[in-house]
Amino acid sequence: MNTWLILGGALLSYMCFWYIVSILVKRNDVADIAWGLGFILLSWLSFYLEGMPENALVINILITIWALRLSWHIGSRLIGGSEDFRYARWRREWKNFHLRSFMQVFLLQGTLIYIVALPVIWVNMSDRPTNYLLYGAGISIWLVGFLFESIGDHQLRKFKSNPENKGRLLTTGLWSYTRHPNYFGDAVQWWGIFTIALAFSGGWISVISPVV
Repeated sequence: MNTWLILGGALLSYMCFWYIVSILVKRNDVADIAWGLGFILLSWLSFYLEGMPENALVINILITIWALRLSWHIGSRLIGGSEDFRYARWRREWKNFHLRSFMQVFLLQGTLIYIVALPVIWVNMSDRPTNYLLYGAGISIWLVGFLFESIGDHQLRKFKSNPENKGRLLTTGLWSYTRHPNYFGDAVQWWGIFTIALAFSGGWISVISPVV
């Protein structure tokens, strides 16, 4: 069966699983945990289906590091607390909540995962790199983004843990350079992943990933 179809079917099943979890625990914010882990699923499944090519090992490891850190960060924030206020508001406002939740939260998120993961899937399906300079540059760009995102999240968590900072804006550390260093870092990482894909023949086609 075509690799793309298998990946699509696996991702659909994965998002349906998390949708069921959301009903059982009455929290749609579990979708935020599912986000990062979904990339691990597509990355390593496509890696396996394509015969576990050595040239794709690095990009899959980078995706796994990014995804595990992000899912742990979000999960640790959600444990013990109430449902994220955005999801809680939708729960109150939406008619046909369960159907709309399935379509607008879980299926939509699954579709985005599929699109954003394209550079990784492409590398898993490709031969050896044709441009090792781009390959190295992509890893370096990813590392800058990872540091921005992880350090930015750490600084924000530390800031919010101090009750004296309630209602105030964080304007020190990385937060003095950009309003959202964690989101900036996340975007930079995906431009790095795309740059790695550019090192492989036809990799430019996955540019939709960092653009999204």
